[in-house]
Amino acid sequence: MIDIKSLNMKELTNFILEKGEKRYRAEQLFSWMHSRLARNPGEMSNIPKTVKELLKSEAEYTALETVDIQTSEEDGTKKYLFGLSDGNVIESVWMRYRDWNSVCISSQVGCRMGCRFCASTLDGCIRNLTPSEMLDQVYSIRRESGERISNIVIMGSGEPLDNYDALLKFLEIITDEKGLNIGERHITVSTCGLVPEIRRLAELKKQITLAISLHAPNDGKRRSLMPIANKYSVTDLMEAVKYYYEKTGRRITFEYALARDVNDTPEDAAELSGLLKGLNCHVNLIPVNPVRERALRGSSGRRASDFKTELEKNGINVTIRREMGRDIDGACGQLRRKHLEAVFHV
Repeated sequence: MIDIKSLNMKELTNFILEKGEKRYRAEQLFSWMHSRLARNPGEMSNIPKTVKELLKSEAEYTALETVDIQTSEEDGTKKYLFGLSDGNVIESVWMRYRDWNSVCISSQVGCRMGCRFCASTLDGCIRNLTPSEMLDQVYSIRRESGERISNIVIMGSGEPLDNYDALLKFLEIITDEKGLNIGERHITVSTCGLVPEIRRLAELKKQITLAISLHAPNDGKRRSLMPIANKYSVTDLMEAVKYYYEKTGRRITFEYALARDVNDTPEDAAELSGLLKGLNCHVNLIPVNPVRERALRGSSGRRASDFKTELEKNGINVTIRREMGRDIDGACGQLRRKHLEAVFHV
């Protein structure tokens, strides 16, 4: 069975032609799947029965099941729990800002990176998501909300660059002018720092925003928080980041989760300032979202503000990220974890 929604326009055209159908049927199918967001071939009113039967017998048509939706009473953020065809579940988040709507999607079921502040990694990585499963998170939220999606952040459960090929196919289809046509500059890909993949991505010269989960200014502290730091040093990572900027010209975003008395001291702020000084970048400071199974706690407002001031003194653009969805298990992996506990008592 072919995963029909994961095919780009060229692949879909080849599939249709191989089956003896007219070329224009591929364009119709692509439009129904990626622009009109049909949940199944039965909704495709101008597709003949022969093609629908072809899809039924030889293709898998991905359509995620909405298992749960939590809505924040504080800011309207929505947390979605989607069911996959194999029984696994994944999370996505819809966030409304003043002038746009943003969707944060997952790239894997779980995660194998092991970051100490994240609930996504508690049970490891079950499997990679297909391009269609990544796409349908966006499509399902677009259908349910009835509102235009302006920005996409691939920062949910999983490490996107650990699912590199599916990520590229997702980017190709979501930016296709015959689909939702979301511009590359409105897409952010977050990584904990897979250096070879950052360099591979740089070679493509895409205009997406690269967000680096840094979380510490030196190797010692970073290793205590992020196992990936045992493989790639801060020096290795920063060289790859500079290479990405050299190839794309895109400003780099650094994510820095502030953990109380762990990485939020004045000394940490000064060291981070030295590391980033002169680089075209933006730093998002994020007080750690408490996870029951983890001991880390978020920094105080005063400590976060002082940290921000130190970076700004050194000419670094910095924001303390607005904490959205905190009252609905907003951090990566929390809603999925709660669901698994309720169903399987894990």
